[in-house]
Amino acid sequence: MRMGMGISTDRPSYGIEPPPVLTRKLGLALLAVPLIWPSVLHAQEARTGQPSANDLGVPEIVVTAQFREQKLQNAPVAITAISAEQLAQRNASSIADIASGTPSVVLRQQSSGSGNALSASIRGLGQTDFNPSFEPGVGIYIDDVYYPRLTGANFDLLDVQRVEVLRGPQGTLTGKNSEGGAIRFISRKPDGSDSGYISATYGSRNRINLRGAADFTLAKDLFARISGGYASQDGYVDVIDYGCAFPGSGVPAASGGSKCLKYKAGDVGYGALRGMLRYNPSSIVDVTLSGDYTRERRHNGAEVLRYANNANPNTATVNGLPLDSRFICGPFCNYSTTGLSAGTFYGIAVPPAGQPLSAISGPDELTFTGWGVAANADFRISDKVKLTSITAYRAFDTLYAADVDISPAQVGYGIDGLNNRFWSQEARLNVDFAPWITTTFGGYYSDEKSVYYAQQDLRAVGIYPPSAPVILPLFPLQFIQNDPVRTKSAAAFATAIIKPFDALTLTLGGRYTHDSKSYSFFRYNFDGKTVNSYVDPVGAIYGAGYNGPDTLNLFGGGQVGALTGRTSTYSGNRFDYRISADYRFSPAVLAYATVSTGYKAGGVGSRPFNAAQARPFGPERLTSYELGLKTDLFDRRLRVNVAAYYNQFKGAQLQLQSCPQFGGPGPCSLPQNAGNAHVTGIEAEFSARPVDGLQIDGSISHLHWHWTCVDPQVVNPSYIGPAGTCSSDAATVALLSPRPIGVVADQWSLGAQYESRLGEAGTLTPRFDLSYQGSMSGAVLAPAAGSPSARFAGVDGYALANARLTWRNQRKDLSVALVVSNLFDRYYYASTFDLVPTGGGAIIGTVGRPREWAITLNKNF
Repeated sequence: MRMGMGISTDRPSYGIEPPPVLTRKLGLALLAVPLIWPSVLHAQEARTGQPSANDLGVPEIVVTAQFREQKLQNAPVAITAISAEQLAQRNASSIADIASGTPSVVLRQQSSGSGNALSASIRGLGQTDFNPSFEPGVGIYIDDVYYPRLTGANFDLLDVQRVEVLRGPQGTLTGKNSEGGAIRFISRKPDGSDSGYISATYGSRNRINLRGAADFTLAKDLFARISGGYASQDGYVDVIDYGCAFPGSGVPAASGGSKCLKYKAGDVGYGALRGMLRYNPSSIVDVTLSGDYTRERRHNGAEVLRYANNANPNTATVNGLPLDSRFICGPFCNYSTTGLSAGTFYGIAVPPAGQPLSAISGPDELTFTGWGVAANADFRISDKVKLTSITAYRAFDTLYAADVDISPAQVGYGIDGLNNRFWSQEARLNVDFAPWITTTFGGYYSDEKSVYYAQQDLRAVGIYPPSAPVILPLFPLQFIQNDPVRTKSAAAFATAIIKPFDALTLTLGGRYTHDSKSYSFFRYNFDGKTVNSYVDPVGAIYGAGYNGPDTLNLFGGGQVGALTGRTSTYSGNRFDYRISADYRFSPAVLAYATVSTGYKAGGVGSRPFNAAQARPFGPERLTSYELGLKTDLFDRRLRVNVAAYYNQFKGAQLQLQSCPQFGGPGPCSLPQNAGNAHVTGIEAEFSARPVDGLQIDGSISHLHWHWTCVDPQVVNPSYIGPAGTCSSDAATVALLSPRPIGVVADQWSLGAQYESRLGEAGTLTPRFDLSYQGSMSGAVLAPAAGSPSARFAGVDGYALANARLTWRNQRKDLSVALVVSNLFDRYYYASTFDLVPTGGGAIIGTVGRPREWAITLNKNF
């Protein structure tokens, strides 16, 4: 353990971190590789006198991003397609792993307060909040079945044939919540090959991974495939019992044990099973039934306390120690607890005698259970007509708890549970009217039911009056919610691909969508029966569901009725379009230009701390202009794809942590449409196979975010004027962080491997990968220079290196791989959670995984 000596600790420096100048030079060098490579290749061919052979070139990948099979280089969309072999080469085992080698994509695990939810963005657009009142800005699909939530979205890449990452708005193809792009997983289909594989891994911190799949024939034209996976690994952040470690502190010890260690956070524990049944009697009928089950059980994420300072006496430990640097444990440890003790709250909004506080306790492990069934059916009615039907039902349940300050102080504690049920039906009709025009017509419908349960104990509630140098405690918040959420969506869409002549292709698409959402609020005391009087004073006096004149809600802003029992709704319609033209200058060069739109649906603020905060927010809207170039050069020895885009983005949904303008003093977690922005960017990917056995891949992207106008009412509590305006005043715009949370400006990756032939001994292939992701903002509103939020809430950029050495036998059915990830043991934060704006006085950092090694044995049969 290492104790902090001040109110805060600076980020530790471990391993190798390239300085900014070196990072820029590496990025420029990476961008130059595909430009200088042709001359190198040409020189090599001149020396040997032998031309390149197509079978030694960059492999062809067939994608289905436009609802029909196309070669990757023929699709006028910015797509990164990653085959199962490439996933293995890059040591990718989950969806988050694919971001390191894909331009403009950020996928990261969220903080413990969000359970096992993933944050996802493409080209700066996405979502970081798991709450079912929000919609993800990146569409995630498993075999064309939409996955509606960020919770549980960090899928294991179990038995995946390929992954397609579509960058840019996919509003006409994959629907409403794909404004940033879409990620599509395509599983291996049963084919009756009577084949399979088994894989076993052992590595750092008792890591064990088991995977396997078997494909077999049940009867004539009836095939089955079963796959499964298991993963277990110890954590890397020690959770220490503070009272045990410091017996003289007066903090009661909850446990003992070796070195007072309770458990290690950041561990892994899950199992997954998938089964598929396929009936394929001919090219006319192809029906696949699938089912999957996932079970995850582990401790919370790997978090450390970066900053701690809260003088509110109600948040102190049971013996009166305030939250400060004594609870900053070190780079790989924390003092998280599993609950708060009973006590008495004193504040300006409670009776002089004080408010009794109940104790709260929760589990120290997260549990997640998810499953789904689907039917994918293709019917070829004629040579020119094909009908596709996709029917699916998915469900998950999760429960977890989080100590928001990860210390013995009593700032806050929460127990969260989410129950989700989702049904969807999609139908598509592909019609080839003529050799020069192909079309797709379709419809989509989904119905989602969620129940968001939470038991919250927030003792840091206070106000900062201008005359007071410190926070004034306001009131305690101990309540239970059990809020049902209903989301429905219906859409009709059509796409036409027209070839006026061989070299030119036009793509026209449109999609009309209707969305509706209802959110019902319930705020009870810990007894689960009486209405909480601080969150809902009207409901506490008049009862749940009261809808009469509201004269007692001091912070209600003139709202009518009780919060408990209220149902707020959102409804909206949207038409998206896509117009694209691509021109093939030669078999090796394709250029395209696209104008497309997308959006993310609106909703209702789902975490109101008074009735006035149960406010709606509108959709985000996007119009994108994109130019792209796809090339296969030198007999496909070099592939270079480049895309540049300009986005007009409106109605950014940002979550406020302080909002007295929308309901008076007290806590806030309110989403509102904060403003508009222009986003420009450029992306490049290349793959090179200059000589037999040598493979080089890389990518680079840069994004520039510019706020064009901001709603002054949203960002400035003292604003007096009309609501719903958008001001371009520089002082108003400067109140927002330059980029929203989760947006990265610069990314690049570079990987290389060489396969050495050993004759009858097989092959030996070393591989090295290096990737960089730039810095991220940690706050919605721009923090004051030198403030704790400015110093510790942001996430610095980081570069990670991975190495792999693979031996494969001559028959290529047996391989052994030694893998080292985070080779230089770089210390970095994947994300942060800032409680300072809410009065919590703590900033939490999620620590990335340290250096790890693993050895994997794989056998195909």
